Amino acid sequence: MYPEHAPQTPAQRAVQVHQPVPYPPAVTAPAPLVPVQPDGVPAVASIVLPDGRVVTGYAIDHARPEPVTAKPAVSRAAVNVALGGVGFLAVCGGLLLLTSFIAALTAFITQLIILAAVIFGGWIAVQVLGTGGHRGGTTVNIRKAVFRRNHFHG
Repeated sequence: MYPEHAPQTPAQRAVQVHQPVPYPPAVTAPAPLVPVQPDGVPAVASIVLPDGRVVTGYAIDHARPEPVTAKPAVSRAAVNVALGGVGFLAVCGGLLLLTSFIAALTAFITQLIILAAVIFGGWIAVQVLGTGGHRGGTTVNIRKAVFRRNHFHG
């Protein structure tokens, strides 16, 4: 029925080129025609599929982006040195913070010990040097005491 479905050898299929047949324009209201000079009729490509069908169409040239300039390659050794330097700086910063924290904690504990010594020392001083009612003599409850010859008995 169709000539492209006729049995052909693969060598014959690969070299056949079909030219498009334009359709006659549909009759519509007359429009002003602008004459345009075609650059040429593009070639029609035909592809034979594995099952024997032939697909025909125009080859489309896609717009290609500008080539990207190649970046210079960075050596793996340079990357490792840079990462090692960043890691070393992070460790040094962490150690600096750790030593600062330990110094602050030591100062805080020292101040607590000094405060406890001052409070405890003050309490001892009040106990020893305090002005209580015991001034070198004996405190006597006069209501219960019975006096006899310069002695009292309780």
